[in-house]
Amino acid sequence: MSRSVPEHADYPDLQTGSPKHEAAGAEAVARTLESTIRELGPVRAARLLLKVNQRDGFDCMSCAWPDPSHRSAFEFCENGAKAITWEATPLTVPREFWAEHPLSSLQDATEHWLGQQGRLVEPVYKPAGADRYEPVSWERAFELIGERLNALDSPDEAAFYTSGRTANETAFLYQLFVRAFGTNNLPDCSNMCHESTGTALGEVIGVGKSTIAYDDFGEADLVIVIGQNPGTNHPRMLTALEGTKRNGGSIVAVNPLPEAGLIRYKNPQKVRGLVGRGTPIADRLYQVRSGGDQALLQAVSKRVLDAEAAAPGTVLDHAFLAEHTVGLEAFAEHLADLDEAEVLRATGLTSEEIDDLAARYIAAERVIITWAMGLTQHRKAVDTIKEIVNLLLLRGNIGRPGAGASPIRGHSNVQGDRTMGIWEKMPDRFLDSLAEEFGFEPPRAHGLDAVDTLRGLRDGRVKVFIALGGNFVGAISDTAAAEAAMRGARLTVQISTKLNRSHVITGEEALILPTLGRTEVDLQETGPQFVSVEDSVCAVHASHGSIPPIGDDVRSEIAIVAGMARATIGDRHGIDWDGMVRDYDVIRDHIARVIPGFERFNHDVRRSGGFVLPNGPRDSRTWVTATGKAQISVTELEPIEVPPGRLILQTLRSHDQFNTTVYSLNDRYRGVRKGRDVVFVNPDDLAERGLADGDRVDVVSEWPGEADRVLPGQRVVAYPTARGCAAAYYPEANVLVPLDSTALGSNTPVSKGIVVRLEPTAG
Repeated sequence: MSRSVPEHADYPDLQTGSPKHEAAGAEAVARTLESTIRELGPVRAARLLLKVNQRDGFDCMSCAWPDPSHRSAFEFCENGAKAITWEATPLTVPREFWAEHPLSSLQDATEHWLGQQGRLVEPVYKPAGADRYEPVSWERAFELIGERLNALDSPDEAAFYTSGRTANETAFLYQLFVRAFGTNNLPDCSNMCHESTGTALGEVIGVGKSTIAYDDFGEADLVIVIGQNPGTNHPRMLTALEGTKRNGGSIVAVNPLPEAGLIRYKNPQKVRGLVGRGTPIADRLYQVRSGGDQALLQAVSKRVLDAEAAAPGTVLDHAFLAEHTVGLEAFAEHLADLDEAEVLRATGLTSEEIDDLAARYIAAERVIITWAMGLTQHRKAVDTIKEIVNLLLLRGNIGRPGAGASPIRGHSNVQGDRTMGIWEKMPDRFLDSLAEEFGFEPPRAHGLDAVDTLRGLRDGRVKVFIALGGNFVGAISDTAAAEAAMRGARLTVQISTKLNRSHVITGEEALILPTLGRTEVDLQETGPQFVSVEDSVCAVHASHGSIPPIGDDVRSEIAIVAGMARATIGDRHGIDWDGMVRDYDVIRDHIARVIPGFERFNHDVRRSGGFVLPNGPRDSRTWVTATGKAQISVTELEPIEVPPGRLILQTLRSHDQFNTTVYSLNDRYRGVRKGRDVVFVNPDDLAERGLADGDRVDVVSEWPGEADRVLPGQRVVAYPTARGCAAAYYPEANVLVPLDSTALGSNTPVSKGIVVRLEPTAG
């Protein structure tokens, strides 16, 4: 690998072929072993892979999928192995790198190239006016942060971002530092993904989390998978879905694109998966038009209500509805006027397809509806998720085995971070407990989320930006606006394991602080420490690093947060920052007194498998809402208006990718190799535009009152997506998403409903 010439986003060797119709299997095993052994060596690879997701090991950082109660010796997937290999590489960024690579030379470097440079092993600083980072001591780095923060006119002129890889203990300490400093500006990655889920579920059932347990998949009669690609984004979920099918349940998929993992799964831990045909997963794909899910869910609910009217007392769960819900009458009146023609236009489906989905739902006694960002990143995402709850409530499908609402998170602890207080709008009951525990009055005014932080940077209201992990510039919408805004900051600080775009696009001054990875032993004054995470089903368990740190000058996230706090706040509130670094049990004791469900944290987290947090809707059908009951909601349809000749584009990951981290230039399941500059379009839509597979086009997004945004020179791939829909890779296609295009109620960027036109690339 050459460090002298950064890879740029043109791919002369790009190849495309047919998409796959199956996921995992022997090929996944071979690729996993080949890459991990090549990058790590056989001993290091085995040591790590045998510890990941084990009770005495570390939690995989690549998704938040829960661990089964009976774990195998190989409790990882292909993409989990890629994430481990990426983090645990022995390759490091040498000191010479900073001298050889001025920032101006890295402006066009790809995420793939940046991530391949190796682990960060020493703090570096870019002074104002300089074009290079230079090594700096930890003490001076902390001094700089404290000086710049304390020089602000208001604590609200700083924003503190959090990535979902941050462990519970770190997240709690981080929000404590930020609130003790005096602000609630705590944007996080959830603002860009499942914020719509938390907003909707919090309003209608009282908790913004899943209402199921892992074992419920094995008890479900029907699982409806909406806006989700488990084969790439959380492959271990396929084993749970295989369990649904093996136990006699049915699965259907609702998605604009067919995805290999939802067609057939070849379980690599079963003989039938290695040498046989594997297990068919989805019994039917409803290829909905992007943004049409809300209309589809309303149409299914209307058919359920119509079936009840035709045979009173046989379809709805009247006892459940009477005891546990409000709003049924208004909902029924609203759907009585639902326009079938409008539904068909919005969904792109036929009435027969919707009839079929409704019939499957009515025939099933226990139903799980599971979703991800294919739903949450639309303008009407919050209302769409409320419609999921409406449908589940009609037949009592929340709060009983084999049934419920199942949002699937991406980052391994994004849900836990929110539980720990990483939110710009934490309720007063949390802030009251924090005040009682630490003896200071936290700020009460709501802070800035991710999009509003970017607006604050753009407008000069936010002057210091600190990121605990992640790649904010690469992940957020409207790339040009994001980069311009970040360059206007006085100071940017990145706490990271490896390089990414956010290290290249900086404020006047910039710091990179290298941190331990999840895989590494965290040794503090009282001995080896562990941290904990919360998965998608509210289970909390410990994570223990298993290999030595990559370097002597790398610190744990907790030590870094405490160092910033000590330099900024000192003993202003009498908080023992150093004591919490010496022994992470001290942090857990604080958490136990502040956050409900963690009362015996230090004891319970040491139990084999950890513990499960209380969940009212799931555990006891209790609802912390304004009425004390689950709310059946009335929502108004607002289909995406698409002018003639335009398409609705969604951004998506490749198979060799985790969030903005690109492991390779291949997307095996979609037939793409050695490149990422592609746009997937239905062949009939191409024909209408006089285009053909292999043509080069500029993808142009349109937003009222603003100049067009352009993703240039994309190779057209004829692909079996829904008519009128297209797709391109994230984060490259973020350039097409206007900053002000956000979901109603959650302010999440609308990355799945971008109106675009395709123009032949000049030359």
